[in-house]
Amino acid sequence: MILRLLTLSLLILYPIAWFAPLMRAGLLPIFGLSEVSVITGLQSLWGSDAALALIVTFLAIFAPYLKTIGLALVQWDLLDAKVQPVLHVLGKLAMADVFLIALYITLAKGIGLGTIETAWGLYLFTACILVSLVLGMATKRVQAGLK
Repeated sequence: MILRLLTLSLLILYPIAWFAPLMRAGLLPIFGLSEVSVITGLQSLWGSDAALALIVTFLAIFAPYLKTIGLALVQWDLLDAKVQPVLHVLGKLAMADVFLIALYITLAKGIGLGTIETAWGLYLFTACILVSLVLGMATKRVQAGLK
């Protein structure tokens, strides 16, 4: 029961994480910092590089949400547990987005021209993905114990 509730909570927390500030960025500290979220970052990316925007959209939005929906369906016995390896791959792909964000922050800080501060949305988004991975493993163990 707790696995189901945690999985359903992710369906609410992911959209919050997409709109939450991942980082605050600015050209120089004296001009103030603007907040960047997954959604605002994607909006900007779609305007400049559609191919990269498509990849990041899949990694940040579709992969984690599809994995969570699939996991909920498996937990309620509405989807065969044999799809769990595919769901696990979707979870790993979602983790790639967190890696990309961290890489962008590291590169931007290394250049030294601007100011970047991580914000609470980055931690929420990362936590959602990690919790999803743990829930996937726990669901697999529960399903194996039922056989």
